[in-house]
This record gives sequence, structure tokens and C-alpha cells, in this order.
Amino acid sequence: MDKAKILKWKFLFLSTLIFILWYTVRTPRTYSPIPQPHGPPKTCPLRISERTITPLNNTKHLLVSAYMDQREKGLDIRIIGIFKRDSIQPLYCLFCCAGQLLSKTTPATILQHSDNFGFPFVTTDIMCQIPQNCMATHVSLLTQPDSKMVFNQTWLPIRNQKTNEKEEKKLQFNFTVCISNLFGDYNNVLQFAQTLEMYRLLGVDRVVIYNTSCGPDLDRLLQSYSQEGFVEMVPWPIDHHLKPSRGWLFSESGGDLHYFGQLTTLNECIYRSMDRSRYVLLNDIDEIIMPYQHNNLMSLMDMLQQQHPNTGVFLIENHIYPKKPFGGNETGLLHQWKGVPGFNILEHIYREEPNRNIYHPHKLIVQPRMVQQTSIHEVLMKYGEYLKVPPDVCRIIHSPISMPRPPEQLHMDTRLWDFTDKLLPSVTTVLRRAGLLGSQGQE
Repeated sequence: MDKAKILKWKFLFLSTLIFILWYTVRTPRTYSPIPQPHGPPKTCPLRISERTITPLNNTKHLLVSAYMDQREKGLDIRIIGIFKRDSIQPLYCLFCCAGQLLSKTTPATILQHSDNFGFPFVTTDIMCQIPQNCMATHVSLLTQPDSKMVFNQTWLPIRNQKTNEKEEKKLQFNFTVCISNLFGDYNNVLQFAQTLEMYRLLGVDRVVIYNTSCGPDLDRLLQSYSQEGFVEMVPWPIDHHLKPSRGWLFSESGGDLHYFGQLTTLNECIYRSMDRSRYVLLNDIDEIIMPYQHNNLMSLMDMLQQQHPNTGVFLIENHIYPKKPFGGNETGLLHQWKGVPGFNILEHIYREEPNRNIYHPHKLIVQPRMVQQTSIHEVLMKYGEYLKVPPDVCRIIHSPISMPRPPEQLHMDTRLWDFTDKLLPSVTTVLRRAGLLGSQGQE
């Protein structure tokens, strides 16, 4: 081929290439390269909340956590939140399905808890149904049904995910204690250590504590327990979002929320423990649920469940043990751990007889899978039956910081002393491990 023909073919090739490029630029694109009848897929989640309290965009509400809960037909996800009662509006659930953003939202069902004690904010459950063919891993709430503008949404991971295994997942714990809430400069180290070690002797496997703040010595003790794995510390910075009340009644204490969100944390702890613990104990740190006919909680519950197989809620009567009101040295064991902040619960051996002619509070042992909503002294929504456990079988040893009572109103009860042979060395060990014993205790 001569040189003229070669130049001619090059000219035609370049002319054709220039025409194609010009046409591509000038011609508007009217099609998607991959047909998507429901819009292009988007990966998700974009921003996952790692906080225990998450503000809900465009509202005055707070979100805490989301759990798989398919015990009610047509409802699959329970989001635990704190809502302002006078600002409830329709909400819509948006799901992340195995990494893909679902194009449609589903309307949410909003269930306020009946116990609010007059406060403006109340514990609230937001129930959502998962769309078909969606392996939901995260959920977000919207104030509008349109899911297009979700770039700034915060997603909650869905916990208690179900597996495809036919066999029921083996529970990790038999007994979990839920403690709510620590706040202020509370620094009663000795009572805390004694109570936690007493729980351990009774068969408790784990203690969950929702912590807003506490004293420095108690913080050191709790960090030591956390490293060991016996205590699970849940940060609870409720005071960063609301003005929490230090009292239980709005008309007396004011504030936004009952007792630093105690009702919310108790409910959250039940769902946190639902797939991990056979039983959950709902009581305060100055209370010990004490069996009187058994030496541990498992023997007690085995007997109660055998006698009452359909029961999921066990009410334990509260008995107050004020500080020892008069002299004497009945044990000789009351001078351990000198210099450790707090008081010795082994001195609280005198029990008040409760007045059962008026309302008398109880605390709870529950099977978490049989509870939907709980309050402090009773379960609000449940499956199955409840039982008031006779006090001669089990009662609460409640040792508050309180004024002494006249001796004629009290009855000696040294049940705690039955455990001193094991309790004393175990408390000494944990105090030493946390570096909280003085020179006398070290000896």
C-alpha cells in the first residue's frame, strides 16, 4: 500500500473518532447503564451510632437501642427510646438489608410506657415490621416517609439477631443483675464490693450497671470488676441531653425525666439480657435478693419454677435493714476493711417489719423472654403469670443510708452472716486488686 492510501485511511479513522466523541458529548443520556426499576441501590449504613443515647433528628426524642423482637405478629424490631410526651409525631422505619439501603420505609408503631410519674419525657417503644426478603442489620427512624434524604441519618445496629439454627442458642448466663443508675458522687465502695461479692456467692454471673457518674474510689473498683468480666459498665450520659430528676415524682422534684432514666435502663437491660441470661434480677445496689430456704438462687428458682411452671415474673418483698440502732458486738467481724469508703452491710442486721396494710414495694426476678415492658416494682406488659414469693422463702435485704429506728420496731436477722466465711476473703481480694486497701487491710 502506497503512502497516499495510508494517509487517506488515517484521515478517515480520525474523522470517525472525532464524530463519535462529538456525538457522545452533545447527546443527553436518557437511560441507566444498569436497569433498576426501584432506583439504584445504595450501600448502608453510612453512620452507625456507637453511643448509648442518640438524639433523633428533627425531634426532641432520644434513641437508646434496637432489638429483634418477633414475639408479636407483624412486629419485628423494638427500638427503646425516651420521647417527649407532648411532641409525639408519626415516624417511619428505614432498614439496611444485608448492606443495601431499602428504598421504602414502613410506618412505626409508638408505644409509650404507662409509668411516667408526671415527667415530660417517658420511656417509649418504637415497633417496626421488617419488609419481606430483607435481612435487616440496622434500622433508622425518619419523620417523613420519603427515604431519599438519608445521608445524615444515624443508624442503630439491630441486636439479638436470630440465627437459622433449629436448636435454641445456649444461654451464656443463668442470672444477671440490672443496676440502675449511678449518678452524682456516690462513693460507697465497701457496700458495693460486699453486695457484688454476695451476688457472686448466690450464683449471679453478670452485673450490668448504667453509669452516669460516681466517686473516684468506686470508679476504680468498677473498672477492676469490668476488666475481670463480672461487671458490664454501660455509659449513661443522660445529663448531657436532659435535665434528669434526682427524685421519683415530678410534682416534688421537677426535671425532665424520672430518676436519671431508671425506667429506660431497666427495660434496656432486660432486652440486652434476653438472649444471654435465663433470669434477670431488677434491684438497686443497696438491695440483695436473698433466699432463706436455699443457699443459692438457682436452687430457689428451680423449686419455684417446678411449683409454678407458667410463671415468668417473681415479686420479691422488700425489707428494710437500717443501720444498727444500738450497741453491742454480736459478730466480731465488723472491723474489716478499715478506711475503705462506705459502710459495712454486715452491721445491718435488724429488719423492719413491713406494713402490709398499705402499698408495699417489691423487686423482681424475671424470665426476660416473658417480659415486654417493666416498671420498677412491677411488670407492665408480660406473657405468662406472676407470683408473689413468700418472704420466708426469699426476701430483699435492703440496706439504705437511713436513720436508726427504735429497737422495738426491729427484728434481728443475721442471714448475711451465714456467708461470712466466703464473703470476707472475697471482698478483701477485690479491694486489694483495685488498690483500695490501706496498710491495715493489706496486712
